[in-house]
Amino acid sequence: MTRGDISVTGVDPAHLQLVLHKLHDVGATVTQSDDGFRVVQYERPKAVNVATLPFPGFPTDLQPMAIGLASIAEGTSMITENVFEARFRFVEEMIRLGADARTDGHHAVVRGIPQLSSAPVWSSDIRAGAGLVLAGLVADGDTEVHDVFHIDRGYPLFVENLVSLGAEIERVS
Repeated sequence: MTRGDISVTGVDPAHLQLVLHKLHDVGATVTQSDDGFRVVQYERPKAVNVATLPFPGFPTDLQPMAIGLASIAEGTSMITENVFEARFRFVEEMIRLGADARTDGHHAVVRGIPQLSSAPVWSSDIRAGAGLVLAGLVADGDTEVHDVFHIDRGYPLFVENLVSLGAEIERVS
């Protein structure tokens, strides 16, 4: 989403094949090794359709991030949630950031725009909060994500890890 070059080690890429395939579909260069992978993406992503499924399918936990990516992609994406009910509640918060997204039952249709805008947003759960933070990183201006205690439950060093990757982010009280 933020464009750049990142390597992830200590993970078996075979467990993330569908995710890595989708990253390739949006235009990223993806290379794999025995203990990780590298993703390089400097251009605006392309639209991609995603359907969540139990392992080895596309993880429902990454669905909010997929919607964030689709929000800034060239074209229109359809995200289908096949695992959990009410997983699209955070889409209203994405719309506050300027995303052109509509939900209907298990589907979200997202028409990508070149730039999200900053806004105050509220995290409703762990994954939605992480997705909103990532969307905030690509938004123009400063985005405030509230109720980050949700994120802390699932990602204990989330802010610190993003800062180590070069993100301009800070925790405020």
